[in-house]
Amino acid sequence: MSPPGPAPAAAQRLHEALRARGETVAAAESLTAGLFCATLATVPGASATLRGGAVVYATDLKTTLAGVPADLLAAAGPVSEQTAAALAEGIRTRCSATWGVGLTGVAGPGPVDGHAPGRVYLGLSDGLLTVVHELDLPGDRAQVRAGAVEAALQRLLDRLAEHPLPGEDAGNSTASRGVTPSADVPPPGR
Repeated sequence: MSPPGPAPAAAQRLHEALRARGETVAAAESLTAGLFCATLATVPGASATLRGGAVVYATDLKTTLAGVPADLLAAAGPVSEQTAAALAEGIRTRCSATWGVGLTGVAGPGPVDGHAPGRVYLGLSDGLLTVVHELDLPGDRAQVRAGAVEAALQRLLDRLAEHPLPGEDAGNSTASRGVTPSADVPPPGR
């Protein structure tokens, strides 16, 4: 089964952008259960940019595999901005990657802990700044999960465009398209 929709094209673009910068990515995935990493792995040569990841579907694994502090999970819950931020920073650190992606949310069909189906928190961390995007995605479980992966790929591409390498065009940044992150969160423990 191949990843649905335009994600493979975005995965190719992300791989090329990371490779050009000599950077890498790792992901801690809850609701997507490895789909982000699997999508990146469809790109030939992905081992140059994809460090690895962890499927942290069970709440306790968010702590043991991705390093989310247990007290943070107890206070904020597994589906929260704080957890997405901690997932991103934790997996970035544990996998020695340049970038960390944290995905948590509710794929459906019903609500979880007061969060409606389609609510996703996407954390992106480079070790200096962790940005969390709150998303409300339409569709069934498969569509929500695929949409979360597509959003993660695109938002990471946007972050890279915000900080171009010398000689790169910065005109395609999120600021020039009016996209703003929902929250800037310092990495946990800082």
